[in-house]
Amino acid sequence: MICTLADLKPGEAGVVAELLCEGDTRARFLDLGLVPETTVRVAYDGPLGDPTAYEIRGSLIAIRDEDAQFIRVRRVN
Repeated sequence: MICTLADLKPGEAGVVAELLCEGDTRARFLDLGLVPETTVRVAYDGPLGDPTAYEIRGSLIAIRDEDAQFIRVRRVN
């Protein structure tokens, strides 16, 4: 099932299908390792619900929900 990264809940994982953004935001995501076929797991929500911490290639990365909407993933749970 395809959804956005922001739709996943803590403990769920997805495989990056595509990035729906361009420019600096796209470059930042690619630099963080968010390339197609990369598995991303939701580690936990921030104290106020945003940003959310994601495990990407062994690192924890915080991404705001408004930015996570640009990342389409396939659920793998």
